[in-house]
Amino acid sequence: MAPLIGIPPCLDARGRWRSGREYHYLDGDYAAAVNAAGGTAVLLPQVGSAGQLAERIDGLLVPGGDDLPPDRSYPEAVHFELAPERQLAFDRELLEACLDRDLPVLGICYGMQLLAVAWGGSLHYDLPTDLPSCGSHQLPEPEGRHGLEVSPDSRLASLCGSALEEVNSLHHQGVADPGRGGVSARAADGVVEAIEDPGARFALGVQWHPEKLPGPGGPELFEAFVAACRR
Repeated sequence: MAPLIGIPPCLDARGRWRSGREYHYLDGDYAAAVNAAGGTAVLLPQVGSAGQLAERIDGLLVPGGDDLPPDRSYPEAVHFELAPERQLAFDRELLEACLDRDLPVLGICYGMQLLAVAWGGSLHYDLPTDLPSCGSHQLPEPEGRHGLEVSPDSRLASLCGSALEEVNSLHHQGVADPGRGGVSARAADGVVEAIEDPGARFALGVQWHPEKLPGPGGPELFEAFVAACRR
């Protein structure tokens, strides 16, 4: 039987889609990538008990989303699209419940950043402000790609090799300190691109969007994640 992979969707509480209504939404590529790897994607909207939901799934995929709220002030020119507080609280509770149960976890973009916070780490809430020497990481698709170096002794290296020549890049926030996790990949400018917990059954966060990559750094991550969810 295909493992059930829970995916918490984004919450629109600001009327992006329709004024006065709340909507849950998710890029369909996440569910398609899970299903292509042999799993069954199940959406987990921000209702009910996150802890109880963790007992019903075989693994958790935390997808990309809006910005995490900064813990310090930034110049007025820096624009943040903040995730709603209710979504953040639910996602954090769900993620920590899954980590406590040692369920396989894959965090993508926002999901990787939330994973770092759950591990006691910290973030760069705006890369151009915090790391002025870094290159742009908000690159347009499909041309916007960059390479990265993978730590040779990491789980990520066992899946993708010691280098990835091209990954997409669609973020202005990033991980500063992965907490109890370890850094498993960086871009050439030093920006953290992947984190993992080698002691966990499967706990990996990537800053790029593997659900949109047909080549290296894409399908093999979902295949390994779903395989871990079967055990």
